[in-house]
Amino acid sequence: MTSTDAAPDSGAKTMFTWRSVDGSRFEQVRLNTAGGRLRAYGRIIAAQTADTDAYSSSYELVANDIGVTRRLSFRLLKSGGEAPLDLSRDMDGRWMVQTPYSTIQSDFDGAEGVDVAMSPFLSALPIFRHTYLGKGALTDVPLVSLTLPTYEIEPGVASYEIGDGRAVVTTDAGSVEVTIDGLGLVLDYPGVATRI
Repeated sequence: MTSTDAAPDSGAKTMFTWRSVDGSRFEQVRLNTAGGRLRAYGRIIAAQTADTDAYSSSYELVANDIGVTRRLSFRLLKSGGEAPLDLSRDMDGRWMVQTPYSTIQSDFDGAEGVDVAMSPFLSALPIFRHTYLGKGALTDVPLVSLTLPTYEIEPGVASYEIGDGRAVVTTDAGSVEVTIDGLGLVLDYPGVATRI
């Protein structure tokens, strides 16, 4: 459900919703680009599967005017309780990751964003950054790779080939062609989710 088709360059607040291929997970995000800066408030709701416990996660993303992530905060709720996660990047490119179990400080090989596995919004942010903001590299893009609900974090790399209404995403796992809208936001991410 897209609440409005207004372009974010007017500072409009827009909402987008995705459903996973198997219907076990939903993600909804409220996107605000007022002042040329990206701010997003989202929620991921996942039912229990053979591989993953049920969880709900709310998040807030703040990026600067060229689309570089400044802060990404999660609040994860599972049957066993709540677990926060905060990732922040300073002006020198150093990340601080605070989990319930540890604090990690690293430059993550120069990462300027976070790739959240199975998230059609967060995993495709480099496409939006390049398409909408006209910024960001497309080849060998260093990222902080995050898996929910385990909070596993490691450096990652991805490349993007963007065409008319599509983008090919290449990672260590292989390549996939993603369908995108005019803003660079995912319409269909095979194996991950479809916008509804």
